[in-house]
Formats: sequence, structure tokens, C-alpha cells
Amino acid sequence: MQKHNQRRGNDFKVSSELRKLCLDDFPADREKQVRLKTTQAVKTELSEIVFGVSPCFLALTHGRRKARRLFVKAGEASLRASVLKVCEEAHQRGVQVSRVSKKDLDRMSSGGVHQGVCLEASPLGYLTEDWAVSRGPSTPLWLVLERIQDPMNLGAILRSAYFLGVDRVISSLQHSCPLSPVVSKASSGAMELMGVYGCENLEEMLKLKLLQGWDVVGTVGHQAAESNIRVTQCLDFQITKPTLLLMGGEGDGLSAELLSLCQTFLSIPAGQDLPPGIESLNVSVAAGILLHSLLYSRRSTRG
Repeated sequence: MQKHNQRRGNDFKVSSELRKLCLDDFPADREKQVRLKTTQAVKTELSEIVFGVSPCFLALTHGRRKARRLFVKAGEASLRASVLKVCEEAHQRGVQVSRVSKKDLDRMSSGGVHQGVCLEASPLGYLTEDWAVSRGPSTPLWLVLERIQDPMNLGAILRSAYFLGVDRVISSLQHSCPLSPVVSKASSGAMELMGVYGCENLEEMLKLKLLQGWDVVGTVGHQAAESNIRVTQCLDFQITKPTLLLMGGEGDGLSAELLSLCQTFLSIPAGQDLPPGIESLNVSVAAGILLHSLLYSRRSTRG
């Protein structure tokens, strides 16, 4: 998968000053100070620990967070081109780079896959201003998420939404997981690039959009598609006007209040007969398939 605004590791040049920082070991007393500061960094309420090469690099380059300090694993792993690229970006932006042990990084990332890099930075939250204002193409597609509680699912959804070119993502604020470092890692850093809007009352927002002439499109599983609900297969649906695609949480799906506002229900056709227990897809997988189908139909309509 192509990653935007990133150079290949072999093409990356590292400053001599930074390479010296990566090669030289801290004195014993200095290492003790770094570990002490590391513990303090985790506990502060004004910052959180972003982990992983891509999330840390994108957090630094796009500046939506206030970066405070970069922690890099001491040893040969810190000489990898991808890690050096993150260090160079931090160095250019005046962010302190500290070498610490793998144990320190494991603790900072709460056992997450940090790839030898953690960044202390200000938190990212949901955007709550101007969420109802439409900008961009004449037939925008907004993805509306209700009660997505699994950070891995939310991260995967954001990654697909950014990659495919969704115009906006809006999430319910209640019963939804926060935009945490785990979400950022699961999104491969896409969360650092895109503003995710939060809405206190999705029902009122949808009613407003209906009055403005938008299509409200819900999603149903394989079983519902075989019931009395009128369902359109996603391959047969075309975007002809501004559209909201609704995706519900992992357990109960969309609430009855939001289902009652949907004008169309979409399903993903199965390739074969499905045995009990696997009649539906993971919400992040379903979101990727539906977004690709709808956005492809929009491109085809524009001709």
C-alpha cells in the first residue's frame, strides 16, 4: 500500500549529529534520569504516548499535536532507516530525542507494538466545531459511526476512510472509544492526518441533513438482507447526491433511532452459502468494502 508524503528509507539522509546521538550510549547516571522522566511522561494528563514508526512520524510532520519528546530504543534497532527518519524529523523540529531501553518503551506503550519508537505529545480529540458544514465535492460522502468501541476497529476504519478518500468521518461521542494512541497505531497513523468529528446527537444531525437533501444510507447484515427489509446490494447503489453512510457498533449495530431515519439499506453480497456464526463481517472490513463501492460509484457517475 502506498503511503503519501513518505520517502523510501534508502533515499533518506541522516545528519551526522543525529547519527552520533543514535550511536553514543548515555552515561549510567544519564540513563537513570531518562527512565525517571519516562515514567513522569506517562503519568501527565497533558500528554500521551504515541507509539509506532508511522504514527510518530506523521504526528511530527503534520503538527496536529504538540510534540514534547521522542523516545527511541537504544541499540542496533535505532539505526534502522525508518527510525532514523523519525529521529531526524524530531531533531529538525527541536523535539528532544532520548534513548531508552525496550522495557521502558514497552511500559510507555502499555505493551503495544512500538517498533522501537514512542512520542510524548499532546492528545488528539474529536472535533466538535462546524461538523455540519459541508465542504469539498458537490456529492460528498460522509461516514457516520455509532458506538464503535473497539480501538482496533476504529483505527482500521479510519485508515480505510483516509486511503479511499472519504470526505468526512463523524462519530457519536457517547459509547464510543476515544481517539487514543492505540487507534492511531491501528490506523497506521491515518488518525494523525485527518480530523474526526464528534457529535453528541447523531439523530438530530441526520434529521438536519435529510432536510438539506442528503441521502441517509444504513447497513444491514446477511440475515437482515433475507428478511422483509428492503435492501440494496452495495454494488447496485450509486451516489447521485450528498450521502451519509451509517455504520453501527460491533455488538448491536445501528440503534433503532438511526435505523428509522435511513432511506436505503445496503448489504454486501456473500460469495457462497454461509453457515451460522459467520453471517456478517467485522465492522472495519465491512466499512472498507462499502466505502470502496460507494466511492467507485461516485467516480463512475461523474464520468
